[in-house]
Amino acid sequence: MNSLLLIILAAVIFIIAYITYGKWLAKEWGIDDSRKTPAHNRYNGSDYNPAKPSILLGHHFSSIAGANPIIGPIQAAVFGWLPVFLWIMVGSVFVGGVQDFGAIFASIRNDGKSIGRIVEFNMGSTGKKLFNLFAWLMILLVIAAFIDICSKTFTSVPEAGTSSFVFVILSMLYGYIVNRRRPSFWISTIVGIVFSVFSIWMGMMFPMVLSADPVINARMWIIIILVYIAIASVLPIWLLLQPRDYLNSFLLYALIIGTVAGLLIKNPEINLDMFTGFKTASGDYLFPMLFVTLTSGAVSGFHCLVASGTTSKQIDKESHARIIGYGTMLIEGLLAIVALITAGYFAAPEFSKLMETGGPVTVFSKGISEFLAVVKVPQKSAETFVSLTVTAFAMTSMDTATRIGRYLFQETFDGADKFVLSNKYVSSLITIGVVWALTLTGYPRIWSLFGTANQLLAALALLAIGAYLMRQRKNASMIVVPMILIYAVAITALILEIRRNIMEMNIPLAVIATGLLVMSAIQFKEGWKILSSMRLHKRK
Repeated sequence: MNSLLLIILAAVIFIIAYITYGKWLAKEWGIDDSRKTPAHNRYNGSDYNPAKPSILLGHHFSSIAGANPIIGPIQAAVFGWLPVFLWIMVGSVFVGGVQDFGAIFASIRNDGKSIGRIVEFNMGSTGKKLFNLFAWLMILLVIAAFIDICSKTFTSVPEAGTSSFVFVILSMLYGYIVNRRRPSFWISTIVGIVFSVFSIWMGMMFPMVLSADPVINARMWIIIILVYIAIASVLPIWLLLQPRDYLNSFLLYALIIGTVAGLLIKNPEINLDMFTGFKTASGDYLFPMLFVTLTSGAVSGFHCLVASGTTSKQIDKESHARIIGYGTMLIEGLLAIVALITAGYFAAPEFSKLMETGGPVTVFSKGISEFLAVVKVPQKSAETFVSLTVTAFAMTSMDTATRIGRYLFQETFDGADKFVLSNKYVSSLITIGVVWALTLTGYPRIWSLFGTANQLLAALALLAIGAYLMRQRKNASMIVVPMILIYAVAITALILEIRRNIMEMNIPLAVIATGLLVMSAIQFKEGWKILSSMRLHKRK
């Protein structure tokens, strides 16, 4: 199979889906630009702050993507490239895009409240607390997994560590310039691109090695990253998240453009098998493991937390929800296809060796650097650029997730002493403290459980969005089938996770998995009763 044909096919399908299905969703839900959004109604210059769609698109994409659409497709490629490609296409168009768009829309219509608040409105306070606790636990897993990925990347590619933190500092400077000096769009964009290039150059000139011992070096990076996300989670959105994520989008565009240019010239074939079977050598089955391994490239529950946690508070007009929610999910699907191509570029023996020695990030970096080499980009520069891109998105997801974790924790204890559990600084520190404990478990075990919890959260988010739409007497048919599919996938995978962790005597993760199973079962039962009663009422 020719890789260029694969990416062109994906791009064409995504464009058609955005124009047709995305437009239909907006019509069915009643998108209305005459209504003021929460960014205007509740403007406070910090969390509620209207943003230009181009800037918000970059922020939202960087926040939802992280390293997931890169890691997931490469890990799932053990089943063959065809099932991964098909699920990316179907999932992005009919499941992930619908969830993301629906979460932003429902949040906008509920004063910028999180999905947890929407659950409370439609399913009561108990449902809200269960959902918030479930989402909070899932967020702990994703932050811990990304911290581990970044710390190891900064250890193996020290240039990326320097580049990443120079990038953060310059992003804050960029945020100040844009929001206080208000230069023209094109001037600010050019400055932003120059800042990005300068970050890469600084990394190559001054690689940051904290310790000669790789293990100690990685642990030191974990502490630094924890301190960083603690600070980032309470800073005003306009100072770091919006500008940094906008600049991140240029890294992505450069990555995709450079890769496509490399593909045009190199025109590589997909060397991995099209389909390897329903069971891998390690004992994993296509169902449900393909679906929980490949998350953000198709559907991710984490997206609904970003969509309703930070993005909905920055939407300037309701019509922007379509490009920010649905359109961005399709862009992420395209990135997942790029990641799949880098995996497929290597023959099975080499792919397996790279996965064993360095993991998905190494496969991605090596593949992209070889594609960029044909357009005369030096290998070291390419590796630094790719590593910076991956870690920049991962760090964006981490501090966005920490901020959302703080929101969820505050909402759960809303009404308590405002200087204790509902205080934003206390809730951020508690969230980060638990994350630090989880990092001691290690990335491989965390990632497996995270993927399962992530899909289960997506099913519950679809349930909440469906309940909201039906309560508002709007069409929810596009929600029900994806919800049932994802819930079946997640419950099956979660049961397997509990069994695996018990057999490996990993009791903490087994307890978390069991708690997630019980909470989701209770909530799904209550939510389904509400959906059923609403359908009966509608028929009458």
